[in-house]
Amino acid sequence: MPQQPTINLIDRFGRKVDYLRISITDRCDFRCLYCMAEDMTFLPREQVLSLEEIYRIAKAFTGLGVRKIRVTGGEPLVRRGALQLLTNIASLDGLDELVLTTNGSQLEEMAAPLKSAGVKRITISLDTLDANKFKALTRTGDLAKVLRGIQAACEAGFERIKINAVILKGRNHEEVINLVQFAINHGIDISFIEEMPLGQVNQHDRSSAYYASDRIKADLAAQFTLIASTEKTGGPSVYYKIPGASTRIGFISPHSANFCASCNRVRLTAEGRLLLCLGNEHSVDLKAVVRQHPEDDAILRQTIIDAMRIKPEKHEFNIHEQPVILRHMNVTGG
Repeated sequence: MPQQPTINLIDRFGRKVDYLRISITDRCDFRCLYCMAEDMTFLPREQVLSLEEIYRIAKAFTGLGVRKIRVTGGEPLVRRGALQLLTNIASLDGLDELVLTTNGSQLEEMAAPLKSAGVKRITISLDTLDANKFKALTRTGDLAKVLRGIQAACEAGFERIKINAVILKGRNHEEVINLVQFAINHGIDISFIEEMPLGQVNQHDRSSAYYASDRIKADLAAQFTLIASTEKTGGPSVYYKIPGASTRIGFISPHSANFCASCNRVRLTAEGRLLLCLGNEHSVDLKAVVRQHPEDDAILRQTIIDAMRIKPEKHEFNIHEQPVILRHMNVTGG
């Protein structure tokens, strides 16, 4: 029997952390209305972790038992050097899986190189199949280019490809059946996400746009038979299957079905904060540690271990109130 990996990161509630999400940039070529303000001010270059610093932190985490790393942004593929960073992270001892979240804008050219770099699975944000709605939701995006990117990803041979769709009442809620059919046609997975109230946004009332996972399931029942699945991918999605299709349909429900009790992940923001919870500000400044101790990885590892003591029990999201968390999703990492 193969020896089970040792998980050294255990919080005060007994949860084992073996999944790290890394935002390598807060910059993005889209301006999705639920993610950021239209006129964003991005971090100065010197405040963002260097690629070498990101790799060093990733290596420390894998040495402490993290087996899955997801690279996010912003849009990670707009950062210069991203492909080499992914190649380096993929080669880390002890890492079982390197995955990527992207808006799909760069995939037409980047899908095959990403597969060669060692990315096993890829998640692509796609909230609508209507070009006009896509433009309205992303403010700057080109749906046709993203669809070509998805096709390129399908041809590249990743282990799995998944679409993430944030569903908003009155904007795209009537498209859930079409989105699932698109996923089935392409042999890929899809997860529907309840919007998370991070950062002040304009042109968008989160309370009135909230569309619960149960409403999506009810809408899908008009066309599909959903069968509960026990499959997991290490994240918060609860999956269902459709008879005769390989597609898995996931639901990420931070409001209607809180998943904090099984949380196994932490986030590294683009500016080097180790964020212990998406919905709280509990964090540790790892950028300060790596810059003050450039040669001492023992201090870095111990700082990460100690940080588990302040990982909160749960988030405090309330879609009907102004957000307590003022950082935008592009800074946090998707």
